[in-house]
Amino acid sequence: MGKNTISRAGRISIGALSRQGGVKIETIRYYERIGMLPPPPRTAGGRRLYGRAEERTLAFIRRSRDLGFTLEEIRALLALGAPERAPCVDVHKIAGAHLAKIRNKLSDLVKLEAILAETVARCSDGEAPGCPVLDVLDAGRRSQGA
Repeated sequence: MGKNTISRAGRISIGALSRQGGVKIETIRYYERIGMLPPPPRTAGGRRLYGRAEERTLAFIRRSRDLGFTLEEIRALLALGAPERAPCVDVHKIAGAHLAKIRNKLSDLVKLEAILAETVARCSDGEAPGCPVLDVLDAGRRSQGA
């Protein structure tokens, strides 16, 4: 076997990793291309084979994405040594900044909900040409006096 080839013992294919990780094969290849997953060892025939470390890293990336972390934030966590170990103080900084963004989005959503609820409540459900919902969505509509 060559320097970058391995046996199949204890390894899984990209298809199996895809199924286990709940992501598409192309997503795995993308994470490899952008350096979030290291290029896996290959068989003598050139097939990718993944082990426990790659499974764990992919699960970490997927869970991080589920929680809304950006690829850059995840890349930073991986650079710190995640998922196995990373200095908690550094992880705290990244997670704290992410939490602040989530709280800002929540605040914006609460404001948006109030505006939309008020607008929908004013809507007559009738056939009249004036519609408060459309007025809110289309600033040009208000300026035309419709």
